[in-house]
Amino acid sequence: MTFLHSGIYFIELPKNVTHELKLVKLPDIFGNTSKFANRYFLYYKDIKMISKVGGMKEKKGFSVNGYLMICVLLVAQVATFFFAVSGNPEVGVILSALVGSLWLGYFIVQPNQAKVMTFFGSYVGTVSDVGLRWTIPLFRRANISLRIRNFESARIKVNDNQGNPIEIASIVVWKVTDTAEAMFDVDDYESFVRIQSESAIRNMASSFPYDPRDDEQAEVALRSHPVEISQRLQEEIQERLAKAGITILESRISHLAYAQEIASAMLQRQQASAIVAARKQIVDGAVGTVEMALHRLNEKGVVELDEERKAAMISNLLVVLCGDKSTQPVINAGTIY
Repeated sequence: MTFLHSGIYFIELPKNVTHELKLVKLPDIFGNTSKFANRYFLYYKDIKMISKVGGMKEKKGFSVNGYLMICVLLVAQVATFFFAVSGNPEVGVILSALVGSLWLGYFIVQPNQAKVMTFFGSYVGTVSDVGLRWTIPLFRRANISLRIRNFESARIKVNDNQGNPIEIASIVVWKVTDTAEAMFDVDDYESFVRIQSESAIRNMASSFPYDPRDDEQAEVALRSHPVEISQRLQEEIQERLAKAGITILESRISHLAYAQEIASAMLQRQQASAIVAARKQIVDGAVGTVEMALHRLNEKGVVELDEERKAAMISNLLVVLCGDKSTQPVINAGTIY
């Protein structure tokens, strides 16, 4: 790191760091010079961010098969006993106590669980091998589950992108994939998952309309595109939880409705839209029927109608076909004219 001027420094960063920091290349502000090529600048107040980028990563911890260590420790225990009775009781007692303390290194790993080990505050690795294992007794071992978990978020009220208040809830399926990040990069990863998931739901819901009729320019709506919304929600949550060693396996909306204060008004609007759509379909069918009737009468030469009679016939047929109630027939006993 080299000082340039006025609190600005340039620094060469690894590739896995530069993509996480929003930095500007020096040639962009000082000119395209070879001296500053491929280097970045940042202010002194931002340098502290570098130590926080790229958190702790999981690594395999030291452990051996527990059944093998039982045999080894039994042999060592017997050896120290014979050493003690052979003429060196003080040394034998010390060795026996040392071997006895090694028995404290046993632990059991259940299926789809792991042990995160630390040594006087330093992370030394994670053991996920199932069964009876042995490690150094001074290692502190914390249990963490690798099993798939799910939870349903609370129903939260949020405005969609049109400002309509809606209620939304989701189901999130997740699991721990990096035990070191889950244990040490966040304070409580389970609480972190819940809070960040609800935050992602709010952000996602406010980005789309509830109904496609609310925004004619929108290609995706919460109610009409469940697959696209679930995919977007999963990406939104995963982006927030990646730093905690959590992988989102699935997320989907479990509850979606207008808020109570506008639910009745929106229901009336939906009913009106459904009635209009049904009426339109009925009218289209009635017009087609009338057109077909006139064409057949003209084609067969059954009767010749002038324009006035055609209009009367069309009016009567449309009333019969489009009316809500059954019509009562009226028989004309006189002539048609």
